[in-house]
Parts: sequence; C-alpha cells; structure tokens
Amino acid sequence: MSGEQTRSPEAELGLLDATMIGMGAMIGAGIFVLTGLAAEIAGPAAIVVFALNGVVTAFTGLSYAELASSIPKSGGGYAFVREIFDDLSSFIMGWMLWFAYMIAGALYALGFAPNFLELLHVYGVVRPPEEVGALALPVVDAAVPTGFLLAFAAVFGLVALNAVSTAASGSAETVFTIIKVAILLVFVAFGLASPMFSGAEFQPLFPEGSGAAAVLPAMGLTFIAFEGYDLITTVTEEVENPRENIPKAIFASLAVTVVVYLAVVAVAVGTLGASGLAEAGEAGIAEAATSFMPTGLPIIQNGGALVVFGAVFSTLTALNAVVIASSRVAFSMGREGQLLPSFGQIHHRYGTPFVAILASAVVMLGSVALPTQSAGNMSSLFFLLSFVIVNVAAIRLRRERPNMHRPYEMPFYPAPPLIGIALNLVLTGVLVEYLLRTDPLALGLSAGWILLGGAAYLTLNRLRAEPDSGPAAAEAEMTTETED
Repeated sequence: MSGEQTRSPEAELGLLDATMIGMGAMIGAGIFVLTGLAAEIAGPAAIVVFALNGVVTAFTGLSYAELASSIPKSGGGYAFVREIFDDLSSFIMGWMLWFAYMIAGALYALGFAPNFLELLHVYGVVRPPEEVGALALPVVDAAVPTGFLLAFAAVFGLVALNAVSTAASGSAETVFTIIKVAILLVFVAFGLASPMFSGAEFQPLFPEGSGAAAVLPAMGLTFIAFEGYDLITTVTEEVENPRENIPKAIFASLAVTVVVYLAVVAVAVGTLGASGLAEAGEAGIAEAATSFMPTGLPIIQNGGALVVFGAVFSTLTALNAVVIASSRVAFSMGREGQLLPSFGQIHHRYGTPFVAILASAVVMLGSVALPTQSAGNMSSLFFLLSFVIVNVAAIRLRRERPNMHRPYEMPFYPAPPLIGIALNLVLTGVLVEYLLRTDPLALGLSAGWILLGGAAYLTLNRLRAEPDSGPAAAEAEMTTETED
C-alpha cells in the first residue's frame, strides 16, 4: 500500500499503560455479564469459579512472563510460537488468537449496548432498554435493532481511534480502567458495610444436585474474563523496556484483577443471593448495587446508575483493549509473512498497523450480529486452545535454548507449564461438551474459522512459492528489516 512502511512500532507505553491494557480487558464485560451466568450454573460457588480461573490463569501467566522477557516481540502468544515452532503450527496459533480477540471485541460491544441504553434510561433519555425498539434506516426500507447499532458504533469509534494513534488509545485505556476500578471499589465498600450482606447466602456453597462438579462448566464459560495478560504481550514492542516491564505488567494486572473479581462477586452474592444474581443476568451487579447503595444522590441519582456507568466504561475499555490486541496479532502475522504483507506495515503518518486494524474491524463489526453467549463461548474456546500451545512453547524453548538470556525465569519449572497445559485441556473438554449440548452455532462457526484458516494458509503458501511473486519479495524485505 502506498504511503506505508515496514518500520517497527514506537515504544510509547509505560509500565502503567501496559498494566492497564491487561486490566482493561480482564475487568471488562466479564465482571458484569459473566457473573450472573456463573451464579446460574454454580450458585454461590461462583466465587470459587473466578478464584479457580485465576489459579489456572496464573500457571499460564508464568509461561507468558518468561517468554515475553526472552522474546520481546509484539504479537502475544503468536510471537512466541512463531519463534519456536514450525510455519504451520505458528500460523494455527496466530489464526486462533486473532479470531479469539476479534470475537471478544464483539462480545464486549454487545455488552456495551444494553448497559448504555440502561444509562440513558436512568437519566430519562430513552424508555427502559427492553422497550427500545428498532431504528428505521432512512435509505433502505428496513429497521435495525438499536442494540446492534450501538455495538456497531462502539466498534467503529474505537477502531478509528486505534487506527490514527497508539498513544491516544493507550492513554484512553489507562483513564477508563482507573475510573471503572474506582467505581467497583465503591460498590464493594458499600456492599460490605450494608446490613444486607450475609454469610448465610454462601450456604450451601455448591448447588444441590450437581454439587462441586458445577464449577467446571462455569469455569469454561467465564475463562475469557482472564485473557488480558496475553493482550499485554501483543503490544510488547510499543512498551518501554519490555523485558522487565511486560512480566511486571502481567503479574500486577493478574493480581489486581483476581482481587477485584473476588471482592465484587462476594458482595453481589452476599447481598443479592446467588439465585437473585442469576435471575438478574447481565444486570445482576447493577441490581445488587441498587438494593444497598444510597439513593437520591446528586447527578448519579442512585447506586445502580453508578454501576451501570461503570459497566459502560468497562465494556468500552475491554473493547478498546481487544481492538489493540487483535490488530497486533494480525500485524505480527503479516510481518512474518503468514498473512498478506500489507498486514505487517506501519502507516507512515499515524504510526499504527493501519491495515491490520481495518481487517480486524471487518470481522469484529460483522460479529456483533452474533448472540452474546455464542461470542463468549467461541472466544473462551480459542483462548484455552491458544494457551495450551503457549505452555508447550515455554517447555520447548527451555529444552532447545537452555542458555538463552531470560531476565525472568519462572519458579519450579517445569511444573507451572505442565499444570497449565493439563488445566486448560480439562476446561477445553468441558466447554466443548457443554457447547455440543447448548450452543452448536458456536462450535460450527469455530470449525468454519479453522477451515477458512486452512484455505488461507494454502493460498498464501502457493503465492510465496511462485518465483518473483510480490508476497515473497515483500516477505524477504520484512525479514531483513526485522533482523536489523
């Protein structure tokens, strides 16, 4: 593309920005949308679900931290696998991770829409969300659901922001994340002080009938809530001193996120009860806040409005974070010659992976037409599979390059990556079995994306095999520049 170059991104993000990018994704739609779903399946043990997901995440996080300090390249798990495995394996990894982020973006946009309508309703701008109808399009004789239009507009706006400025998107992420964490801390403080909070709501901890086994499917469905540490590594080359700051950002974001999740879920279950939380669904946290937070407040009016305000911020920050991540994975694949060379180019004026952002936006915008639960299921499935490969990559790199410079080395190796592989595979199996029973659409679309990837891989290989072809020449040029 004219006007674009193959230079590297500039390191404009500090440790705080990197940490907030991870937290922005993890403390996003999941804490509002998925909490009610977890309570519906696991009852009061929803708090156990998020605690165990934090534990599972921590094992893979150790592998990410070591790999990021050893291989300081943008692209997240894809960059690590590309460095260690063969061409096909790394393409599969990148293809899955790219899709997982794009679908996660659709999920967050779909979570943003109802919360934004609820916020407008609180201030009397619109009727209750369930009474807001479709909007008629002026050009064609058709009407489109308002929620779909809002989700579409959210993706479009943040894609435009990311396309013109990495620094602007990173700063926006930091501001948004600080605001929503502050709101959640207010929620937790009022909840713990409320006379409604009761430890009796946690008895019995596990639902009758299914017992402790109910925790496993709930873990699989909510696993997407903790994918943010991969997102940090997708912008490695845009972070100052990445060999030290990336591992620090991974651990800091994970620790803060797990604490926030456990505190919020504990307050929600302890005040509203697991059954009330499950019945409220996506609005469970807001309903809990409305029940115990003060009313008649200036500007924000009541506690429920404050939490809805936080939900809007949370879904937007999560969406912004995955727009960044998905485009960086595509950028890395393009730079490595595993997608068209234009994906691996930096815009000469904006300094962003412009084509990679636009390509990610196309899939993300189309995916907002999916059911919310299917989007979450597909994203969780691909993240689980990707994390298995990353743990294998950590083991293989240790074996093949034992003397490699590693500013951070995980403790108790090889236990963490082996445990990470086992736990992610267990959750994958449980999730697939659950989808076979409840969401065949998600499984079908997932299989379709894999088949599309196979066709793309074969086509690109054929193009590269042709003598004097454009992609091959461009790849050689990019490889030389990367080595420099």
